[in-house]
Amino acid sequence: MATFSIAQARRIALAAQGFGRPRPPGPVTMRHVQQVIDRVAQFQIDSVNVAVRAHYMPLFSRLGRYDVALLDRASGRGPRRLFEYWGHAACLLDVELQPALRMAMRRRAARERASLARILDAKPDLVDRILADVAQGGPLSARQIDNVEERRKDHWGWNWSEAKYVLEYLFDGGTVAVAARNSAFERLYDLTERVLPARVLARRDPSDEASYDALIGRAADALGIADAKTLAEYFYLRGPAVRDSIARLQSSGVLEPVRVAGLPQQFWLAAGARRPRRLTGQALIAPFDTLVHHRPRVLELFGVHYRIGIYTPAAQRDYGYYVYLFLADDEILARVDLKADRAAGVLQVQSAWIEPGAEQRRAEVASRLRDELRSMADWLNLDDVAVRPHGTLSRDLAAVSR
Repeated sequence: MATFSIAQARRIALAAQGFGRPRPPGPVTMRHVQQVIDRVAQFQIDSVNVAVRAHYMPLFSRLGRYDVALLDRASGRGPRRLFEYWGHAACLLDVELQPALRMAMRRRAARERASLARILDAKPDLVDRILADVAQGGPLSARQIDNVEERRKDHWGWNWSEAKYVLEYLFDGGTVAVAARNSAFERLYDLTERVLPARVLARRDPSDEASYDALIGRAADALGIADAKTLAEYFYLRGPAVRDSIARLQSSGVLEPVRVAGLPQQFWLAAGARRPRRLTGQALIAPFDTLVHHRPRVLELFGVHYRIGIYTPAAQRDYGYYVYLFLADDEILARVDLKADRAAGVLQVQSAWIEPGAEQRRAEVASRLRDELRSMADWLNLDDVAVRPHGTLSRDLAAVSR
């Protein structure tokens, strides 16, 4: 059984995610976007917009400055290349995966129908009425559905309307799909056949086994090298069916069992995974990027303990509110808390921190990070980068940013 060092495994993982390649020298086209979709399969969606919405950042990390209208078109206009559904979270997913995800749709629909019992006991025709509204007037947000109700005020979390519950049930079950998001970042629902390509919907439903194999195989391609937990987490799969799928894919040669020196668990290498001896380049990595969304893997392969600060009270945050990692070649060397001050036209570096292993490379790290921050500011149509005096790298970064 082949054994890889952690450094080798890290480079394999980075190459699988599309890092270490030169960014396009000219304008980024839909062909470049499709290449990233083919690699990573999903872009996580998040409502936080402190710097830039989460689903836009992975393309910038890999391709550099690009027109976000390309991603909007890929996910919001037919024939769609991406569709919104549940991957490792709410994501824009490669539309080619929709047949494999029908398994999850069936299970969600069966589970969530029971949760609608209270609503449907009082209004047994509500699902049919809302579906008719969508058919007639979609795409529609939940607020655009005409439904008389008394909203509950006693729930500490989301105060969803009845229409929202029904639409989410229909969405989770695949009857309706998300056509787009409006300016308030609300889902706009439409009939699935009006959103997804007909050629995708025409495919026969795969078996559960075939669905698991498709998703685990796609995760393996996107990860390059991974243990069972990481393979499962990529599309949030659970249960013994994951182990069975890995065994089938190993038997068919899609996965090769390997070891990573210093780590006790079994790893698998994707067939055809690149094994680069060195990688060059740099990138800012957002918290929900597929490279880092599984935090134990970040610690094992990069030696970086990474947590996002948005769910932590301000006084308890170690690094900031919305912290990006700075990847240089094949190492994570720094992290920065970023905010786009659009009114002032400034990308604010709220804090900047050097990783412990990069202390001897302060000048290099600060210089390369400055260049990437300027590139990001330019992409966001901001005029300047401002560094606040907080964090172990802030003084060095400020000095080279003058």
